[in-house]
Amino acid sequence: MADITFEITKNIGVLSESAKGWTKELNLVSWNGREPKYDIRDWDANHEKMGKGLTFTKDELEALKKLLEEV
Repeated sequence: MADITFEITKNIGVLSESAKGWTKELNLVSWNGREPKYDIRDWDANHEKMGKGLTFTKDELEALKKLLEEV
């Protein structure tokens, strides 16, 4: 399996924290040297381990925002 590289280019905010200290965060993340995307996932305290997450382009994030405003 190929190694996946990442760089958190901007930490936007924490959505929640688990009892084990992992945080669900919204960040801008560059995956494998590509253009950064908006990313929501769980991270350990040192940002070395991560859970499964979702990535969004700016257009997708804006569409999600509009949907959430209707809820």
